[in-house]
Amino acid sequence: MNFTQSDIDYIKNSIRNIPDWPIPGVNFRDVTTLLQDPIAFNKTIQIFVNRYKNEKIDAVVGIDARGFIFAPIVAYMLNVAFIPIRKKGKLPYKTICETYALEYGESTIEIHIDAIKKSDNVLIIDDLIATGGTLLAACNLVTKLGGNIKECAVISDLLYLGGSKKIKDSGFAIFSLLEYN
Repeated sequence: MNFTQSDIDYIKNSIRNIPDWPIPGVNFRDVTTLLQDPIAFNKTIQIFVNRYKNEKIDAVVGIDARGFIFAPIVAYMLNVAFIPIRKKGKLPYKTICETYALEYGESTIEIHIDAIKKSDNVLIIDDLIATGGTLLAACNLVTKLGGNIKECAVISDLLYLGGSKKIKDSGFAIFSLLEYN
């Protein structure tokens, strides 16, 4: 299935912008409205699946919380493993963790120590890149376990916050459906 600019525009128009949330100065890109629109949601999933269906992917990592919505569906459709990266304290087995800065605070994420096998080819999915802290922390966790990151895929890249540059400068490839300047 080929996608056009009108498909991308449709997805972009399905995302609600909430200014000054969760703190003043932050423009929150709310994907809940995309999820409520079955056409936009389907187009989003199909774009990801089409991009990676001929790649050698062993696992799809989804980042807590909104990456959990998209990544398991993509993993299922690619017939590969889904691996969660969760906020600290949410995984029941032995983990490694990574702390990072957000545009409005600090957080820690973790992954099970046996979630990724050495040399697994991994796709990481989240809803967006802002300052890049969450995604870069996820990349660090995957590489610490010996995984090869094929690409980081997001719906929205908030270019004006510099996160994707930071991730690319760290040697990781990024694919985004939408870019906001």
